[in-house]
Amino acid sequence: MRPSPSLLSRALVPFVAAVALLGTAGSAVAGAVEGCGSVITAPLAPPVSADDPCPSADPVVCRIRVLPMDEKVEAQRTRMRYHALLEDMHRTEANMREAGFTDEEIARELVDMRNQAKEITRAGMSPEEVRVLEERNIAKYGNPLGPTADQLYAKYGSWQQVIDASMRTSYAVDRELSLEYRPCPV
Repeated sequence: MRPSPSLLSRALVPFVAAVALLGTAGSAVAGAVEGCGSVITAPLAPPVSADDPCPSADPVVCRIRVLPMDEKVEAQRTRMRYHALLEDMHRTEANMREAGFTDEEIARELVDMRNQAKEITRAGMSPEEVRVLEERNIAKYGNPLGPTADQLYAKYGSWQQVIDASMRTSYAVDRELSLEYRPCPV
């Protein structure tokens, strides 16, 4: 008896996606071996039905859960590129500290870099995916890219906390994409 095409497809698509990811994300895999940067924690979960209730309050997580596997693999790659940009931010902070910049100057530069990183990673997303992210940020911060340095300062009360916040990543989104971000030593 031959397996049905849909059964075969459900079995092969995650395997092919994993092989493709390993083949095209060599630097990310190297980072995983070293234990820093983007670390793949598990195989990507298969898509769920759009009718399944989403356990997360984050609309981005809910959107990722229902993506077809090929789009989920691409979303994971995009997230890994975003994590690489966060690594650039850690190096920038270290260089600016060494050069004698103040916490406020560093914080403002890192918030700008984070917003640029969002624009870069969103360039590889579908218009629908970008719309979901921008709607969330507009509702939460009044800005499609997220909070400004001044908004973060008002929220946290110190420029050091703004620096820390600018280099955080969403644990829920990372987990949904079977990733963990671990900053590399600078």
